[in-house]
Amino acid sequence: MDGSNAPNLLAVLRDEGPMSRVALGERLELPRAKLSGELGRLVEAGLVAIGGPAASRGGRRSTLVHLADDLRFLGVDVGATSVTVAVTDGRCEVLASESQDCLVRQGPGPVLGTVRTLADQVLGKAPGRLLGAGIGLPGPVSFREGMPVAPPIMPGWDRYPVRDELSGAWGCPVTVDNDVNVMALGERHAGVARSLDDLIFVKIGTGIGCGIVLGGRVYRGVAGTAGDIGHIRLDDYGPACACGEVGCLEAYFGGAALARDALTLARSGRSPALAEQLEHGGTLTAKNVGEAAAAGDFAAANLVREGGRRLGHVVASLVSFLNPGMVVIGGGVSQLGHPLLAEVRSSVYRRSLPLATGNLPIVLSELGTLAGVTGAAWSATDRAFT
Repeated sequence: MDGSNAPNLLAVLRDEGPMSRVALGERLELPRAKLSGELGRLVEAGLVAIGGPAASRGGRRSTLVHLADDLRFLGVDVGATSVTVAVTDGRCEVLASESQDCLVRQGPGPVLGTVRTLADQVLGKAPGRLLGAGIGLPGPVSFREGMPVAPPIMPGWDRYPVRDELSGAWGCPVTVDNDVNVMALGERHAGVARSLDDLIFVKIGTGIGCGIVLGGRVYRGVAGTAGDIGHIRLDDYGPACACGEVGCLEAYFGGAALARDALTLARSGRSPALAEQLEHGGTLTAKNVGEAAAAGDFAAANLVREGGRRLGHVVASLVSFLNPGMVVIGGGVSQLGHPLLAEVRSSVYRRSLPLATGNLPIVLSELGTLAGVTGAAWSATDRAFT
């Protein structure tokens, strides 16, 4: 990118929207001549447009500077059982999105084929100039190399060149990250944690993970595995986990664990509501547990309470250790909603230091299923703009 201030200028227009030249110059602390030169280059490159009157601050009215309308970015969220692809504008506002059931364990060939098909569909609905793409994957990722590394629930994906394959297909830079990291970025950019510099995002889906944002940046750790809280061991004699160990948080409260426990309750007759759902549907999921609990089924409500309590123990440790400004809970199982949230809050407030929790909001994700694609697109703009 030409000009050392260009990335900052583009990032400000992305995060704060159209601005007058005067406000932009003040925000970036740039003299008028320098700003004009920078804007000239960006307009010539087709990244920025100038037009529309800004609010008057006295004297001659200034014109608004904004990102070009035809900029497009792709955000891809690959989960254990589904794929969501969205196309956004330069401000990471979702213009069109598509989802499809897809098992990540089928391997990179079929899954990335689905990603490309969905990308074609959304770009067809909102055509423009594709400048970058971001993808979140449900396992450990080497952000630098753009590939998953020994992911436990993704057979066939180890060190698969995801970034290189997709950037070749789309002809633009691609970022590859862990799915929970991009969800955390999504909430920070456009959700409930807007512009907070320190937060943790806990995803409860098929598995459980945590995205950590410190000082406005994702903290990934040395090997990209920071936040893997689903495999914190709670009990040496607990249930077997998909990772090969026993007693992990995920083995108690991931989506698969909830479905397993729901089946036991239904078959033993301890949960009439779940037994009825099993009879009608043939299978049970975390969603069925939520429905049964909401309908007043004691055994199902107890599952939610126990899971929330265990999750709360782990989150309390994170809060004491990191002292974040907010805890956001998302992912499919978070649709259990306020009973789950109440249990997590109660555990955290009881176990963490009063100073750390005095002003600590623990909230449900605002973006829901769009958190991942929004964050992945934001990551793509970051790469493209710098």
